[in-house]
Amino acid sequence: MKKLVIAYSGGLDTSYCAVSLSKEYEVHAVSVNTGGFSKEEINHIESNAYKMGVTTYKNINAVSTFYNKVVKYLIFGNVLKNATYPLSVSAERIIQAIEIVEYAKRIGAEYIAHGSTGAGNDQVRFDMIFQTLALNINIITPIRDQKLTRQEEIDYLKSEGIDMPWEKSKYSVNKGLWGTSVGGVETLASEKPLPSEAYPSQLEKNGEEKVTLTFKNGEFVALNGESNVPEINIENLNEIASKYAIGRDIHVGDTIVGTKGRVGFEAAAALITVKAHHLLEKHTLTKWQLQHKEYLSSFYGMHLHEGQYLDPVMRDMEAFLQSSQKMVSGDVTVTLKPYHFSLDGIVSKHDLMSSKFSTYGEENKAWTADDAKGFIKILGNQNKIYQQVNK
Repeated sequence: MKKLVIAYSGGLDTSYCAVSLSKEYEVHAVSVNTGGFSKEEINHIESNAYKMGVTTYKNINAVSTFYNKVVKYLIFGNVLKNATYPLSVSAERIIQAIEIVEYAKRIGAEYIAHGSTGAGNDQVRFDMIFQTLALNINIITPIRDQKLTRQEEIDYLKSEGIDMPWEKSKYSVNKGLWGTSVGGVETLASEKPLPSEAYPSQLEKNGEEKVTLTFKNGEFVALNGESNVPEINIENLNEIASKYAIGRDIHVGDTIVGTKGRVGFEAAAALITVKAHHLLEKHTLTKWQLQHKEYLSSFYGMHLHEGQYLDPVMRDMEAFLQSSQKMVSGDVTVTLKPYHFSLDGIVSKHDLMSSKFSTYGEENKAWTADDAKGFIKILGNQNKIYQQVNK
């Protein structure tokens, strides 16, 4: 039988794919951990995979890869799609697709399968990565091609002796390092919010708690004075902040296939990290660095969301973002509160507010009153000329 690798999550769609494809192929199931999987959950997914008839199961730990190849640049760019969403799930899919296709090549598989439907973004992200990195590997998508309903999938699995509790939970939750997406009936229309109980983290703490994020060259290198690799600091920050039910929101945006979509999310660590990093940048970067970073970061987030990660322009933008971080070092203090947080301030040896030139709005030491008058007169020339010519 010909080898096939399936992107396996353990849900209904990928379980249907695993069972049906095992009749024609030697199926090798792969899950890619980009954060959010406990050891018990991985073991459970593996056990179920073998029940579906797969030949082998592989879980690839890609948390550090995900941080170094994607999340790091989302922080450098302060990327929030539509000023709201930290690209929690869409960013993960890129790394998952790359890891899966590389695994397929290593074991000599001729086919790759995934359980995406024909209606969403993931089909584009997976297919584009697979096609780009492995032109000779064929892509198989039973759910998309057969236009299957959930009930048809359940009936098929039952007919194959796979009778598991497939009833769809009220809310679909996808957890990862950079946040958790939450979908439900409320997100299918425009007018209703998600109820509090839909979010995975509930309020456990009241009052206030201060945390300090330390950045070095733009990377989150310590939390409350304790140094660790950034991905661990992100996980630890999320553990602390999620007890305050911080980071809830609903993102409204354009899908790759041209429709509008809504998705709830909870991303306490992602939002705090991005906002804290951005505050530090306001103090340490020049106004032109900040201005050019803003639009490039927006393009970077959009291209990532739309599956364009492998285009060389992404490496070009990453090089710019990396270069911009040379002076972005220091501590940022944040106050956590129920359902929200506030940025208190920063301490950095690169703080441009600490210059000896002037104190904003009060006094200057580097120019005279006549210097200021002459500067303002010349600065206003363009407006004066326009107004005089066009009276």
